[in-house]
Amino acid sequence: MDIRQLFSGEHKGQKVTVRGWVRTFRANRFIALNDGSCLANLQCVVDFEQTPEEVLAEINTGAALEISGTLVESQGKGQQFEIQADSVTVLGGSNPDEYPIQPKKHSLEFLREKAHLRVRTNTFAAVMRVRAALSFAVHQYFTKNGFYQVHTPIITGSDAEGAGEMFRVTTLDPSQKTDETDFFGKETNLTVSGQLEAETYAMGLGKVYTFGPTFRAENSNTSRHLAEFWMIEPEVAFNDLDDNMDLAEDFIKAVLTYVLENCEEDLTFLDQRFAQEEAKKPQLERSPMGLLERLRFVTQNEFMRVSYTEAIDILRNSKPNKKKKFKYPIDAWGVDLQSEHERYLVEKHFTSPVILFDYPAEIKAFYMRMNDDGKTVRAMDVLFPGVGEMVGGSQREERLDKLVERMRAMDIDEEELWWYTDLRRFGTAVHAGFGLGFERLVLYTTGMSNIRDVIPYPRTPLNAAF
Repeated sequence: MDIRQLFSGEHKGQKVTVRGWVRTFRANRFIALNDGSCLANLQCVVDFEQTPEEVLAEINTGAALEISGTLVESQGKGQQFEIQADSVTVLGGSNPDEYPIQPKKHSLEFLREKAHLRVRTNTFAAVMRVRAALSFAVHQYFTKNGFYQVHTPIITGSDAEGAGEMFRVTTLDPSQKTDETDFFGKETNLTVSGQLEAETYAMGLGKVYTFGPTFRAENSNTSRHLAEFWMIEPEVAFNDLDDNMDLAEDFIKAVLTYVLENCEEDLTFLDQRFAQEEAKKPQLERSPMGLLERLRFVTQNEFMRVSYTEAIDILRNSKPNKKKKFKYPIDAWGVDLQSEHERYLVEKHFTSPVILFDYPAEIKAFYMRMNDDGKTVRAMDVLFPGVGEMVGGSQREERLDKLVERMRAMDIDEEELWWYTDLRRFGTAVHAGFGLGFERLVLYTTGMSNIRDVIPYPRTPLNAAF
């Protein structure tokens, strides 16, 4: 029986057994036990006079215990129920001089070095429970809406983004010249996206989605980048850009609503933590909303839809703040927007989530459908408060001649993607999809400030520990 179940009170007065890890042990009598099922610890009251001294000596922070006793209403403050322990068994001891997660405040940087143990803290336990709930909500949404999950390749010979920031996969010794054939008979890499393969299955199953690991060899050590991360990528046949925007809005609202309804305790704790962290920042750098407030901001507001060109005009005529201007001025049509521009549109101008669409072709990928103006493509980005871009997607180019033209202009290997162009030769149709970095979603939902703190074991430049 887990601790979360006991807090319902249904087992009051009954004999129960719980297992968990010691958070604190005080006065040789009160054990704060946590099993990871919820944020709150369960107080277990030990009769130290009837408990062997050798057992009491092993009840240290971090030790794993099995405790049996009667669940009763607590006489002390801070908890509704407690266990009057009849027996305490030490399942696994913990040396108090060596255990690093002591009952005190630790920096996030320190806890990253102890990533195998950091989930035993309140913050990381809450984050990982919310992450698990979001993952479930993703699968639940797509299953309910008739999508089929597709497991796209992790090892690939194509670069979906055309940026070349990929990890090579090889059995050959890179330090030696050899005529030996590589394992796959060609150069292969870890995938940066399952989108292209998902498109092929959408054109046979109608509605599909991927939810898998992706990899990017971008030498970026920022708080928003990982070398290994998880991507959610739905693809739908016969959908155009308007349908795609509808899907993105409905999907995001559904998964965030799920966690708001099912992770109340953890989100309340993270909301309080978020407020404390924001209070440490200079006034101008603080979030305009609390954590729970910005989640409801997304779920309760209609997403404003604005073209890139309209957004550029708004930004050119804007006054972001009386005390400072944009760090990156908007000086020409065609520039890629920065986070400060995206946040201004969401937080100041429209005060709602925003979907920007019809971007300049020059700053977007080869597979996006060209508009009739010959300058813009049917791309879209969904913008959130506090973070800017959350989702990127597009209507895909279904016309063979236009796709090949773009591939040649962007130096994309046609022979490598022969199977992708085949989709335009055999039963081509309008289709669309988007990509959502799962860690970006977890980051937004939990209010953490660094993406390395929302994935169990972060992979970043010069770091592949654990």
